[in-house]
Amino acid sequence: MSTPGAGRFGPRVDQFDQRIDSLLEQVRGTPALDKLMTAATHAGEFSAIWHVLSMLRGTRKHRHDQVIALAIGLGAESLILNQGLKRIFRRERPTEAGDDRFAIRKPLTSSFPSGHASAAAFAAITLIRWDGKRSILMWGGVAAVVAVSRPYVRIHHASDVVGGIIAGTAMAAVAKRIFRVTGIERDRHRVGQRRHNARGAIWSVTD
Repeated sequence: MSTPGAGRFGPRVDQFDQRIDSLLEQVRGTPALDKLMTAATHAGEFSAIWHVLSMLRGTRKHRHDQVIALAIGLGAESLILNQGLKRIFRRERPTEAGDDRFAIRKPLTSSFPSGHASAAAFAAITLIRWDGKRSILMWGGVAAVVAVSRPYVRIHHASDVVGGIIAGTAMAAVAKRIFRVTGIERDRHRVGQRRHNARGAIWSVTD
C-alpha cells in the first residue's frame, strides 16, 4: 500500500498530507465513523447525493428549474475537473483502490484535485446562496463529510481535497453569474410579492 503524502507536489505538501493522514489514522477503526465515511464516499460518487438532495429540495420548494440548473452545473464541473484538471496534474493516488479496511470503488481518474470535494463545494455553495445563511450548517455539513471521507478511506491525499474545494468554489462563482443572468437565482415568492404590491399601488392611484 502506498503512503499518503508521497507525491510530486513538494515536501511541504507531502508533510501536510502525512500529518492529516496521521490524524485520521487515530480515528480509523471506529465502527460508526468507518461506516459514515464509507457511506459518504459512496454517496459522493457521480455527485449522486447532491442530485438526490437537490430533487428533494426542488420538489418541496417547487423549484424544478434549480434542480435542472444544479444538475447541469455539476455536469459541467465534472467535465472540467475530470477531463481538464486531472489530465493536467496526473497525480498518483495514495492507494490504488483505497485502504483495505474500506470497500470502495476503484477510481479510473488521477488523484488531484478531488472530484468529490469539488462537487461538494460547488453544490453546497450554490445551495447556500439559494437558501440563505440558515442553510450553511446543513449544506456545509454534508459537503464537509463527503470531502473528508476521501482521505479517510485513503483514496485521496488531503491536499487533493483542498484543491478540489478551491476548484469547486471557483466554478461556483462562475455559475453564480450564469444563474443570475438566466433568472435561476430569483426568489419567486419575493418576485411575486413585488408584482402584487406593484399592482396594488397602481390600483390605488387609479381609484
